[in-house]
Amino acid sequence: MDWSRIKTIFIITFLILDVYLLYQFMVKHDANQFEVKKDATVEEQLKTDEITYNEMPKTTIKDQYLSARIKEFTEEETEKLKGQTVTIVQKTILSSTLEKPYQLDSNFEPVSLSGFISEYVLNGSDYLYWDKDDKEKTITYFQQFQNKFFYKNKNGMLVFHLNKNNQIVGYEQTYLEEIEKLSAKEEVIQPLKALGVLRQKGLLETKSTITKVELGYSTIVPLASSQVFAPTWRFVVNDKRSLFVNAFEGQVIDFTSEENEVTE
Repeated sequence: MDWSRIKTIFIITFLILDVYLLYQFMVKHDANQFEVKKDATVEEQLKTDEITYNEMPKTTIKDQYLSARIKEFTEEETEKLKGQTVTIVQKTILSSTLEKPYQLDSNFEPVSLSGFISEYVLNGSDYLYWDKDDKEKTITYFQQFQNKFFYKNKNGMLVFHLNKNNQIVGYEQTYLEEIEKLSAKEEVIQPLKALGVLRQKGLLETKSTITKVELGYSTIVPLASSQVFAPTWRFVVNDKRSLFVNAFEGQVIDFTSEENEVTE
């Protein structure tokens, strides 16, 4: 047996293996470098456009899909509500007129309504303040789950109506019940990447300031009696405009479309 030839074959084989492993390492390294560069590119592009924002979370954030049913109110439930006249519209909308208007402070703060909501509204603690529209004379709340909004969902909202004296005279309420987790938690996209999507779509003007970033939920499957929700990033621009990005898929969500339209 020619041991010298065998030795040579082994040396060549190990050299080939080393070259292959080195190649795999370099491919992986380049891929990692590419990811880093992509993130850096987003930061650079935002900086070029003079778009400013507070430090974004860089740790892994996980969330999951949810489902919920649209509540149908009953006469038995409305009988519990005192100091108001209540009617049920199309089973799912509770419409209330207060017997005595509720006066708001001239400098309205959402916390000032906490006691009123607890006393006059079914499951009032399940809603979070959204905004006050002085032109429309409304105060809007949206339902929440674990302190995260169901963004702009007409089936989980509370709208107070004001008169010219800045008094609440009534409200409409819808409610999502039987909220369930549909899947195990998965990693959501980083908010900086979602911000990059908004910039790429031309939705961020130069010199904009991102004043708030938060995670909530938006409808992806609206059915006649139930809905499915996906985690969603919300970016508030200049304390005025809100922009939304699906936190799993990275698509921009346009709430001016009929996203809550019932699908049989």
